[in-house]
Amino acid sequence: MNNTVKKLCTLVCVSGLLVSIGGCSRQQTQSDAIPESIEVTETVEITESASTVGIEESAPKLKEPLPQVSQEEVPQYEGYTLIWNDEFNGNSLNTDIWSITKRQPGVTNAELQEYTDLPDNVFVSDGRLILKAIKTVDKAGKDYYTSGKVVTRKKKDFTYGKVVTRAKVPVGQGLWPAIWMMPTVETLYGTWPRGGEIDIMEILGHEPAVAHGTIHYGMPHAQQQGSYKLENGTFADAFHEFSIEWEPGEIRFYVDDSLYHTVNDWYSVDPGVIEREYPAPFDQDFYMQLNLAVGGTWPGAPDETTDFTNAEFEIDYVRVYQKPEYDTNVTKPAPVFRDKTEDGNLIYNGDFSEYDDLSDEINWNFILNEDGKGQASVSDDTITITTDDGGKVDYSIQLVQKDLPLYNGKTYKLTFDAYAAEARDMNVCVSGPTANYTRYMPDTKVSLTTEQTTYTYEFEMSEADDNNGRIEFNMGYADSTADISIKNVRLEEL
Repeated sequence: MNNTVKKLCTLVCVSGLLVSIGGCSRQQTQSDAIPESIEVTETVEITESASTVGIEESAPKLKEPLPQVSQEEVPQYEGYTLIWNDEFNGNSLNTDIWSITKRQPGVTNAELQEYTDLPDNVFVSDGRLILKAIKTVDKAGKDYYTSGKVVTRKKKDFTYGKVVTRAKVPVGQGLWPAIWMMPTVETLYGTWPRGGEIDIMEILGHEPAVAHGTIHYGMPHAQQQGSYKLENGTFADAFHEFSIEWEPGEIRFYVDDSLYHTVNDWYSVDPGVIEREYPAPFDQDFYMQLNLAVGGTWPGAPDETTDFTNAEFEIDYVRVYQKPEYDTNVTKPAPVFRDKTEDGNLIYNGDFSEYDDLSDEINWNFILNEDGKGQASVSDDTITITTDDGGKVDYSIQLVQKDLPLYNGKTYKLTFDAYAAEARDMNVCVSGPTANYTRYMPDTKVSLTTEQTTYTYEFEMSEADDNNGRIEFNMGYADSTADISIKNVRLEEL
């Protein structure tokens, strides 16, 4: 969760059955903001803190103490050796492992919190590290927020390993807990995102059943994100394990020992646009970061529903293991570009003549984001989308197909037939989800009528070759929730 990214358009910076879900078309992570300077992280001085003014009073929340785990009781994994851990068994933060970050609001991701070293924001109690967000009022009477962040930089840095954390998150609009990693020497491969970032877990307080795991790299900024949704309950109801296995040439993401995301095809380039030797940038020392942000470019600001009396990110333990040795002689896998259909269509099942499980990412995928509610069904060679609630953004109701092979310099034509139960709008685009959702075909408003109409658009692929292009039909947050029917979708190279 780098507080350094998201698109340069925003600046430089699924226990029970788990279901994998697709990312939204403009999804951001903490990394999507202005890159934070690591030096600043440790040296920013705090001016007079508003955290002492107008703190909301609340009775302390009683917690059941977590079991105390001795060093001998820490679980071992076959092939790995424990290199460091913190069970948070004491009454204070272990400063041989952690440093507390202090930072003013707005330094990264347009976040609203001031990170302090105050014991109300960062403390150890009942076998857990607690990072607490507090709502205060400044001298002008405006809402002001403080929170906590701790890092292991220059204390427990490491290259490769298995990182296992167990945590419980707060729920509430605008709350943004994260477990993530950044390179110790930020400039080894160049400033963010060239140097890389590993987000082990990010959860948005308004979507507490969904955990995101992401890597950031490259220039221009590229990212690969996997998301995991609990079938029952949320990550705020109980503690869950979030972990990665980081090896030369591959990083695997887990929730409660269930693998949900694997990445192995990143890259790094220096300022001269010369590609670094793979597996750069993920072949250097990284350090851990734990924090609870408030507001920012991804979750948005808190609102009247956000309960700050319980705004606590609880971490039970952090454990880091390594193998005795790693084979660093790895080769970047060659990209695989899928074939066209026999008639030259880059879209599979574009005529909706075959069965399609719309809940998976094979061919068509129907996705709900940001409070969107609806259904999709296929019959008579047509897909029909019914919207119950349009949600907060256009991609709250979304029909996509990924893995589209797109080549630099080529011109493409998109055609489809569509109509609605009443006149209404939807948006269509072709994007690059692993290229920070770059728009290869820009977001285009389609004004639908009750008459079936054929729509045609052409665009030139001006970016680098991409074997994971994605067509998006976005139907949320529109002027109407009328049913939309789509058929005969075709994308061809001219």
